[in-house]
Amino acid sequence: ETHGITFRIQITVKELLDTDVLLKLLFHLPVNYPSTPPDISVNSDQLTRAQCIDLKDKLLEQAKKHLSEPMVHDLILWIQQHLKYVIKQSATVCSEKNTLSKGTSTEDGIWMLLLHLDHMRAKAKYVKTVEKWASDLRLTGRLMFMGKIILILLQGDKSNIKEYLILQKTSKVDVDSSGKKCKEKMISVLCETKVQSQHKRFQTFEVKEYSTLDELQKEFETAGLTTLFSEFVPPLLK
Repeated sequence: ETHGITFRIQITVKELLDTDVLLKLLFHLPVNYPSTPPDISVNSDQLTRAQCIDLKDKLLEQAKKHLSEPMVHDLILWIQQHLKYVIKQSATVCSEKNTLSKGTSTEDGIWMLLLHLDHMRAKAKYVKTVEKWASDLRLTGRLMFMGKIILILLQGDKSNIKEYLILQKTSKVDVDSSGKKCKEKMISVLCETKVQSQHKRFQTFEVKEYSTLDELQKEFETAGLTTLFSEFVPPLLK
């Protein structure tokens, strides 16, 4: 395995306001784990997206303290013991951030991701899933169809871009030739980079279909992404 292994864990924590909080944790262990910490994704219907992201960041901080030794079990124990403190701290930080000017962005700035999908068999369901992930992770951009070409262009916080990639690669988003749910195996990361000053920000996430390559090119040009288009899109037609 050149990509390591990925697994999900669901735990229930009763620490918060005497109610059960169901946490859905996803760990991707790279090939050189535990020398390298795992990628982690956190989801919960009882917590806000910001709280889930904050919880993920805290888990990554803990993971760095356990390098070179198996750590997943220790991380599970830590989250069971500290969930309520992380949530309280997250609420405080959130209220403080809201008083700051909107001009302050995250430390990593805004990032951009361009993905190429080989196909979508269950297109309607697949599209809804991508739209939901983009909404949950506060990502903007386009899901673009042009002939047989399928592209996903995303902009947002670097950590959210990374989390989207984990979801895209590990969730059962499509069906195989027999109609059975399957993970996305035919995906290519064409570009992952920081948004530059000449790039325009997408304000929303939209699903769009283009009848010609020129229409698709104009979408990129309008966003100041002419170079990105010319470097990655024409080769897909060959």
